[in-house]
Amino acid sequence: MQTVIGVRFKQAGKIYYFGAGQMEIAQGDDVIVETARGTEFGHVALGPREVEDAEVTLPLKAVERVATDEDRARVADNRAKEKEAFRICEEKIAARELPMKLVGVEYTFDVSKIIFYFTADGRIDFRELVKDLAAVFRTRIELRQIGVRDEAKMLGGIGCCGRPLCCATFLGDFMPVSIRMAKEQNLSLNPTKISGICGRLMCCLKYENDVYCERRREQSALRKAQAPHPGGRVATMEGEGKVISINAQRRSATILLDDSRTIVASWEDVVEQEEDLSDVAALAAIAMLQSETAEEAHEEREERPRKRSGRGREERKGRPPRGEGEGRKKAAHVENEGSQKRHGERFEKSGRGRKERDGRGGNKHASHDRQPRREDGRGRPRRGFTEKRDGNHEGHPTPEE
Repeated sequence: MQTVIGVRFKQAGKIYYFGAGQMEIAQGDDVIVETARGTEFGHVALGPREVEDAEVTLPLKAVERVATDEDRARVADNRAKEKEAFRICEEKIAARELPMKLVGVEYTFDVSKIIFYFTADGRIDFRELVKDLAAVFRTRIELRQIGVRDEAKMLGGIGCCGRPLCCATFLGDFMPVSIRMAKEQNLSLNPTKISGICGRLMCCLKYENDVYCERRREQSALRKAQAPHPGGRVATMEGEGKVISINAQRRSATILLDDSRTIVASWEDVVEQEEDLSDVAALAAIAMLQSETAEEAHEEREERPRKRSGRGREERKGRPPRGEGEGRKKAAHVENEGSQKRHGERFEKSGRGRKERDGRGGNKHASHDRQPRREDGRGRPRRGFTEKRDGNHEGHPTPEE
């Protein structure tokens, strides 16, 4: 545990912890402390208190002394010098034609350093400007580029609410603000209405965001608890009815109204009613009748295929019974015998059949009784042909030849 005090160096600046030591320091006193940039004059915003070691940056610097009237006069003298330094710096910036805007000047308590705050669209090469300022003030010069929110904090002003800017009065540090906060509070997304004088989202969007988020969580939990039950009676804008089914993803319910209409309503638009015992008994009777009807239909479907198959076997005509396969084959052979072609029958283009036979009982038009052809179908000479002197042609050469 550490005994510390909270010191603030600007009106709405960040609070830093310092060790109180053996001195008696109360809230509201002015103190002189040693900081990273030199000796500073600060105001005690938080009185002595015990804090954990993890909450402070070790090693913890101690307070040098309580401020006196001479220290306060020196601070006032430094404020007057800051105005003169601001004018000189603006002249040097104009002479160098640098694209930067000077916002403020700050002297340290012991005048060992002068800090110039400026804004610019991009990075600026101000090395020559630092040389010019060092030649005038004969001390250490620091130029620090800041953002538009820090600029509004340093300059101050009046917000759209008609009050001084929060960042310039009491906000010690900037909190992250997103457009989602404006959506959760059902605010207009017009940038001119939700932006401050700095051009960024207003810091006050963060104030009530936690309240809206907590309310939304409570409403969502309440909605989940009010989901209607399937089969229960509910009252809607269209009338009373019973819940048939529920869609959990869309948070809607399908309701059968008393006038035989079916509607789909969200869970928030329906109100459950107390169940009536007569309705419950009626639902049970309907369910029993439906189950009996389903059983009877199932029995009828099982009996129909057996009766149909028996009638089909008896009513078939012209088909021999089972076990007489040879008779069926003979009948089919006799029936198809007339349609088959006889051996040796030939059809011409006209469709008439030639049934001329030679005296030996063979078919003179058969391929083995025809005269051999000398050429094939393409007019080329056939292989293996021999032609005798008497002019007779034979399809194959004789052994003697």
